[in-house]
Amino acid sequence: MTPSDYTGSGYDRGHLVPNADRYGSPQANAETFVMTNIVPQKGDLNRFPWERLERYSRSIVRRGNDVYIIAGVYGEKGRLRGKVTVPTNCWKIVIVLPLGGQLVINPDTRVIAVDMPNREGIKEDNWRKYLTTVRDIEQKTGFDFFTTLPRELQDVLETRVDAISQMNREE
Repeated sequence: MTPSDYTGSGYDRGHLVPNADRYGSPQANAETFVMTNIVPQKGDLNRFPWERLERYSRSIVRRGNDVYIIAGVYGEKGRLRGKVTVPTNCWKIVIVLPLGGQLVINPDTRVIAVDMPNREGIKEDNWRKYLTTVRDIEQKTGFDFFTTLPRELQDVLETRVDAISQMNREE
């Protein structure tokens, strides 16, 4: 897979880890451009709701929190040049924790999960339209998140849609 595989394809080279999240280190920023961090995304997804969620995640950090982000894709709606899979969906899980603290997750830990379609026609959509549960992403991807946490805590965190994001539609 090379950047030229995207040429003329109608897809952006979308970052799972955005380079704007890695400006603190030139090396870390450069690493966001490895092809294993790039997925074919339609421009309406990549430049609009996906980017706005990335910007919102950075604003959480500026307000004095840490975020841990897990991102991925699923589905196949074709291939670029016969080799690069075009996903049907792109998802992110954003775990919000106190700044610089220990990695302590409890039932009150804020978890933002989104599942966005990889298609045109969504550039006006607010990223919150795609809020979902971690459990829904697990079911669609086959992944199992938060496996080191007790089952009861997993059930709380994985089955809840982020209420703060639902209330704050203006951001």
